Amino acid sequence: MTLLQNIKLQTQFSEKSIANTVKLLNEDCTIPFISRYRKEMTGNLDEVEIGLIVKLKKEFETFQKRKDTILKALDEQDILTDELKNKVIRCKSTQELEDLYLPYKKKRKTKAETARKNGLEPLAKIIMGQHSGNIEITASQYLNSVILNEDQAIEGAGFIIAEWVNENISVRNRLRRIYERNALISTKITSKSKKLEVDSIAFDKAQKFKDYFDWNESLNRCPSHRLLAMLRAENEGFIRLKIEIEKEDAIDVIDQRIIKNNSDSKQYLEKFIDDAYKRLLAPALSNEVLQKAKEKADNIAIEVFAKNLKQLLLGSPLGEKNVLAIDPGFRSGCKVVCLDRQGNFKKYETIFPHPPQKESALSSKKIIELVNKYNIETIAIGDGTASRETEQLVKNIKFKREIPIFVVSEAGASIYSASKIAREEFPKKDVTVRGAISIGRRLQDPLAELVKIDAKSIGVGQYQHDVDQVKLKNELDTVVSHCVNLVGVNINTASKSLLTSVSGIGEKLAENIVAYRDENGAFISRAEIKKVPRLGAKAFEQGAGFLRIINGKNPLDNSAVHPESYSTVKKMAKSLNTTENELIGNTKLLSNLQLTHFITDKIGLPTLQDIKKELEKPGLDPREKAKVFSYDPNIKTINDVISGMILPGIVNNVTAFGCFVSIGIKESGLIHISNLSETFIKDPNEIVKLQQHVTVKVLNVDVQRKRIGLKLEN
Repeated sequence: MTLLQNIKLQTQFSEKSIANTVKLLNEDCTIPFISRYRKEMTGNLDEVEIGLIVKLKKEFETFQKRKDTILKALDEQDILTDELKNKVIRCKSTQELEDLYLPYKKKRKTKAETARKNGLEPLAKIIMGQHSGNIEITASQYLNSVILNEDQAIEGAGFIIAEWVNENISVRNRLRRIYERNALISTKITSKSKKLEVDSIAFDKAQKFKDYFDWNESLNRCPSHRLLAMLRAENEGFIRLKIEIEKEDAIDVIDQRIIKNNSDSKQYLEKFIDDAYKRLLAPALSNEVLQKAKEKADNIAIEVFAKNLKQLLLGSPLGEKNVLAIDPGFRSGCKVVCLDRQGNFKKYETIFPHPPQKESALSSKKIIELVNKYNIETIAIGDGTASRETEQLVKNIKFKREIPIFVVSEAGASIYSASKIAREEFPKKDVTVRGAISIGRRLQDPLAELVKIDAKSIGVGQYQHDVDQVKLKNELDTVVSHCVNLVGVNINTASKSLLTSVSGIGEKLAENIVAYRDENGAFISRAEIKKVPRLGAKAFEQGAGFLRIINGKNPLDNSAVHPESYSTVKKMAKSLNTTENELIGNTKLLSNLQLTHFITDKIGLPTLQDIKKELEKPGLDPREKAKVFSYDPNIKTINDVISGMILPGIVNNVTAFGCFVSIGIKESGLIHISNLSETFIKDPNEIVKLQQHVTVKVLNVDVQRKRIGLKLEN
């Protein structure tokens, strides 16, 4: 089966769309570029569909590479017959391929291998053949200086037979199906957990997994989050985990495929089969089915994380406003910074409005001075320690004009403040100052600031440190790239981190763009981008449409219209007897365009429709604007939360089993999926999104375990 046939079988996309997409990928085109600017070639496939082709292409190529490796290994062993070669080539799955290769794989020293060296393989074949005859008498013919008696001979032959049973493809496939349908996952508490009472910290940690100290359920019904929780508990030594099926069912399956009659061999074969299952098949297949379940759980967790990250990155920006940002604290004070409309650092102060200093009057005075001096238009307060108290302080200040106050998530701000990126941006600033700057910039433009932080550290997933890290990174990188290219990047203000995620740019070219900008000043046209060292024609093709130049020579440079289509826009304007400048933003003129007149062998209707849409609202930010939100001022700690309360909140994490909501205190409350809607839903994302403002009802409060149960009210 060819690559194209394989992808078509799994996607049902047209062969032409698949072939053209693969061709573009092989030419080093990026997913955002292909999706946006090559719609005619792909048949209008979107980023998700193109991403699926990328995934299937990689899997197919990896599979083919594994086949080549196995064929080479078999050839080197001088056992590659035409029949075996054809079997390898015809394999349709990795599982089928590895089962086929298992008998030929070079093994470490095993009991079966030792028995072969002692000349017992012929005896094993006789027993396996199940012919009539006395096995003990037959075994006596295989005694030697190492094999001293018949029992040793039969035992050695049994090890060989057990290996054959283990390598029997029919047996493995039948047992595999039983494991997939009927496997039970069970857990037991370890002696380590029982002794934790003497260590309060470790005991508190273990209590998170208390539900799994004695647990069992069907593996194929085990939710992804529960499986990952049990695996983490096992890794940390709190529980022992087992995957099992009924042994009798497994033995019956093997007996039916191995034992043919009631010959003298039967009693021995039954013993060897039992050994094969217990020592070889059960460990291998239980591990295999667990790994499959883990892979499925990983995929679900990664999907949840990716959805959350996308929502967070595309969070509502405040836009270009002068911001006073506060990183709140008690003993160490509140770190206050002032930023201009482009996010440039202007001033830093530390105030001590809270205990033990309690300098609230002096702190308020300083804030007023900063607001007036730097023409502050809004205030951002981090949502960490002392956030509520700081918010209340600022709200009590009487400014000369109305100044909106936003509480901003600090998730990942400490990671950024100690990072290499932060040190490069602010080499002479303390980590606390950098953290406050990040809070303020996050309000101005969440996407531009959050791309500087390792996505795993943002804290909007579930068990992100327990899943396949390579797969997680690839998926999160794809999400970041999608968001950055969807919004577009102002090349004259973007950081190196933001530019790195632009289609076709990457880290080195991002550095070169910033260096060129620092040396030559702002870019005045997209054409000038070609002057950046090492930024060749391919990189320009891939990235130009996503790089914006505001107030440049050509208004199209601040749009998603690709430079390769500028001539088409010129033709459109000419057809309406107007100029390009007059056409941009003029919906009345644009409504008169006959798009079919501009179709060529390279540009079709999908691209022309995109161009028209962009001309109607050039440079439009797809994100909603930030909105002010206020928590209930009476809720300051978990002790203030009482069952039955109706409270405002912000969704700060969405998982497969529900969502977490900040109600203005350290502990977030959980709305279980069953409490999100009156009707059944499969995915919490059907109802809620990250950063959504919601109203919730408190169902229960467990102060000792720091848990709050909520129900969605709106």
